[in-house]
Amino acid sequence: MAAATFRIPLPPQSRADNNGMEEDGTRHLLPDLAYKRLFVVNVVFVGAPGGDEPWVLIDAGVPGTLANLKECASKRFAGRPPAAIVLTHAHPDHVGCLMNLCQDWGVPVYSHPLEHPYLTGHSTYAAPDPGAGGGLLSKFSPARNRQPLQIQTYLRSLPENGEVPFLPGWRWLHTPGHSAGHISLWRESDRMLLAGDALLTTAQESAYAVTATALELHGPPRSLTEDWVAAAESVRRLAALEPRVLLSGHGRAVGGPELLEGLRQLASGFERLLGQPT
Repeated sequence: MAAATFRIPLPPQSRADNNGMEEDGTRHLLPDLAYKRLFVVNVVFVGAPGGDEPWVLIDAGVPGTLANLKECASKRFAGRPPAAIVLTHAHPDHVGCLMNLCQDWGVPVYSHPLEHPYLTGHSTYAAPDPGAGGGLLSKFSPARNRQPLQIQTYLRSLPENGEVPFLPGWRWLHTPGHSAGHISLWRESDRMLLAGDALLTTAQESAYAVTATALELHGPPRSLTEDWVAAAESVRRLAALEPRVLLSGHGRAVGGPELLEGLRQLASGFERLLGQPT
């Protein structure tokens, strides 16, 4: 059974992406990190714009957003393709443009090995629970394409030592629960956390919250989360890092003391809610 709803509201001042926004909607977090919301999902651009330093794309958006994604990337990096694409997981809303990006850019795609069957045509994810969360997006979840991709030519496993290819200083962390091979990305030097869908900063089940980007800490999307015991442990692991800035796969980037307190509450609350019906 899915865990019951548990949300930690965050005040507006906890927003961490007030460093400016491009006309195309790309939000600046750090000199070498920006993100763009494509419909309801974030893609992340890691690398200094301009020059010839390599950059990496984190996740690949929802279907139908290819032109938008490529236009943002081209503008930020003067037309240079990324050195690689790194996936937090292979759910359809995070790999919607992946096949086209592979064909256009011809760059390697890195993911946890447990996600590979869904990227090579060997497996499909279990059908989502349309009743989980009770929100509009949950009800529409069965309509999302769950067919596996076939990108064997480009697919690579993330290094076992935790390093992230082409991103010195970053580490990948196995944070299962939402999917078996879900990962998050962490940079110790500035305590920057890219959490994927291990935890969210908006209620993904709520269409209003997603479109209005209401700030809150929230567990992973319930309609597609496979293992709530593992999800709780992943939330506790990420909370223990005490990040300065958190960007999830859905919602705005957040930071400050409110973030740390909210993460502590979310981690302890998850523990109490395990096994309770929705």
